[in-house]
Amino acid sequence: MEICDFETVQRIGSGKGHARALRRQGLVPAVLYGPNRQSMSLTISSLDLDRISKESGTEGAILNLIIKNGDTQNTTAIVKEVQACPVTGKYLHIDFREISLNEEIVVNVPVKVTGKSKGVERGGFLQVVRYELKISSLPADIPDEIQIDVTDLDIGDSIHIEDLVLGDRIRLLADDVLTVVTVVAPSLKEEEIPEEKEEAEEPGESEAGEAEPTEKGS
Repeated sequence: MEICDFETVQRIGSGKGHARALRRQGLVPAVLYGPNRQSMSLTISSLDLDRISKESGTEGAILNLIIKNGDTQNTTAIVKEVQACPVTGKYLHIDFREISLNEEIVVNVPVKVTGKSKGVERGGFLQVVRYELKISSLPADIPDEIQIDVTDLDIGDSIHIEDLVLGDRIRLLADDVLTVVTVVAPSLKEEEIPEEKEEAEEPGESEAGEAEPTEKGS
């Protein structure tokens, strides 16, 4: 995973009024914390955050924070939480956690399926069971995505955690038997529905005294 530079400015003010004033200027309040430092309040540009989001995503992105507070200091941090307005999508607050490049961290990495399985070509359906996988590794070794080639999967075949090979520097934090991707047979529901309707319309069936089957919620 590429570690991008990201400029921030230490801020002194606090409170909701101060935060609203920053947002009106196109800035986003943030906080940096970690096991070996006191929490530091920061200000970041929403435009810079948009750029990072497009390049590396937001939550889980690893950044080289360039903190300007009279002097300039650098630290490596991961984006732990992004708060955004559910209506406008505008950023409200960002949490950064300081990390060490020499210590493993735990993150979720997206799964990307490649190829077209022979099972799908025969009419089956590909189901991605897990869209993210939790791993532990050094920050510099974290992949942008975990690619899974499904070309050889036939109907009924699956790929499990134990089938994935990510190298010695990455540990998958999941049970080996868990399914990641599978190919299932075509559904027979469309063929069964007309038959059920025909049976229901046959004369002589009593409409009273038989309770309608209760439909279970999904």
